[in-house]
Amino acid sequence: MKTEHIKPIEITAVVITVSSTRTEENDTSGKAIRDLLTAGGYRVVFSVIVKDDRQAIRAALVTALGKADAVVLNGGTGLTPDDCTIEAVEPFFEKRMEGFGELFRMLSFDEIGTSALLSRATAGIVGGRAVFCLPGSTGAVTLATGKIIVPELRHIISHSRG
Repeated sequence: MKTEHIKPIEITAVVITVSSTRTEENDTSGKAIRDLLTAGGYRVVFSVIVKDDRQAIRAALVTALGKADAVVLNGGTGLTPDDCTIEAVEPFFEKRMEGFGELFRMLSFDEIGTSALLSRATAGIVGGRAVFCLPGSTGAVTLATGKIIVPELRHIISHSRG
């Protein structure tokens, strides 16, 4: 990657955990995302847990977009009837990062086999900000955040802002 494509800017992030059962004490996935982003040089300015509810997810996303350059949601991306993160978030996307979900599923396949196809992980740009939707498992968020988001976030934000 050419260094002229990456701007030396501070990047802030928000972590949103989507779950009807997790709490601050047992949200290991949200903690893993925060820890990996921080270790990667990004500042996490806010985190929240919301229920599996489209309106709650959208309200948290709107708040997050007002606070940070990147938003990482985890949970609610599967195939169960209450999984609605993708449906709540995708209408906000101005541009999709199709390769994010493809790359995540490819890397996941190496770890969990064909079960990777159950993931609807996705990402996009909203108002020059990056939004990532990840599965809720700690393994999945560690993989996505550590191997894709942390290494590419500054590059993504540099391009999305022109």
